[in-house]
Amino acid sequence: MSRIVTSVHRTSVGAQGKPKLGFLLLLAAAVASANGALLAMAILTLSLKASEIDAEGATTVLSIVVGIGSLFSLVGYPVIGRLSDRTLARIGRRRPYLFTGAALFAAGAAVTVVASTVPVLTAGYVITTLGFVSALVGATALVPDQVAAEHRGPASAMLGLGAPIGALLGILLATLMQPNLVAMILLPSGVAVAAVLALALAVSDEAITRDQRPSFSAREFLGTFWVNPFRHAAYGWAWWSRLMIFFGVAAVNAYQAFYLIMVHHIDPLTVGTSILIGGVISTGLSMVFAPLLAKLSDRVGRRKPFVIASAIVFAVGLGVVATATTYAMFLVALAIIGIGQGVYFAVDYALIMEVLPDPQNPAKDLGIMNLASSLPSSIVPAVAPALLAIGASAANPQNFTSLFLAGTAAAVLGALLILPIKGVR
Repeated sequence: MSRIVTSVHRTSVGAQGKPKLGFLLLLAAAVASANGALLAMAILTLSLKASEIDAEGATTVLSIVVGIGSLFSLVGYPVIGRLSDRTLARIGRRRPYLFTGAALFAAGAAVTVVASTVPVLTAGYVITTLGFVSALVGATALVPDQVAAEHRGPASAMLGLGAPIGALLGILLATLMQPNLVAMILLPSGVAVAAVLALALAVSDEAITRDQRPSFSAREFLGTFWVNPFRHAAYGWAWWSRLMIFFGVAAVNAYQAFYLIMVHHIDPLTVGTSILIGGVISTGLSMVFAPLLAKLSDRVGRRKPFVIASAIVFAVGLGVVATATTYAMFLVALAIIGIGQGVYFAVDYALIMEVLPDPQNPAKDLGIMNLASSLPSSIVPAVAPALLAIGASAANPQNFTSLFLAGTAAAVLGALLILPIKGVR
């Protein structure tokens, strides 16, 4: 490890602000493994641990734990981002939060393993969530700090692909250890710790002086939690566009299992395998298209057409999901969605970084932007019952078509919201 770190340290970006391959690989590994540790816990191991604590009330326990963790996530992104922008550490202002993220991942996994009550389990998940936020804030902010705007396509792809790749990675690592729940919890978190530490040790990160430190007053503190969409219109349009597009993502992710069981009559005992197959297809195509389109976007010097096109392709995929009559057709829909996601991930962060209100201190504003991708996971479950009830009958008690068509409409709206953005081609 020391030899690798020595060769990469302070060489993350080359001439003209172009990121080096080593930096991109370390960035991708850190972001994907951080997502994997959190999602493996949220999707799988928390449910198993909740069943150990209270078999009859496991779903209620899970709702409490995830709900409280989500609140810490909503507050954590802008607050940790603001702190990172103002950090005066000699090792830089991003690396301390990578180290903190790794430490919190380790602590969160340990607390979760020993949890025998709901409060302790909640504490374990909150610590893990804060570890994820800290690591993601640090990793994301490295890109606008160091990579020139015209070379951000590949780095944007690495950041965007972190969530879908991480979901597959985390679930795979956890299932490899089943039925040993302790190992199922520790392995994804251990991989995240190693990958985030590798990035922290290897990456360059210039320290700022007190004169460069952004001001902080009561007004700035209140501004931690929002960006004025009238004063910074391009940022506001980008935020709402991202929220709409990820609404469509959440519509599929949150209700995919119920949809397959109730509509396509997949056996509940094997629905996990069916979801994994779809995830491999979707994520695999995203991984193919994201790097290719990232380079093309850099080459032509344009971001908006790619984001608009990706949202439209994603909307088409959702439309196919809504009308799928077989599982095979559902997989085709996920393939289309995967292509749309690949294009979107290639340029989304690159576009966002060009509309930041304060490019010299990007972590706080990137934190608020990340809320646009995390909020739909809370919004969709709140509005889904009403959408599922539209036109419902005894023969069709859950109208998944209306839910997915709502996601389709949201994705189209997300594409349209890109059009008013000025200052970005």
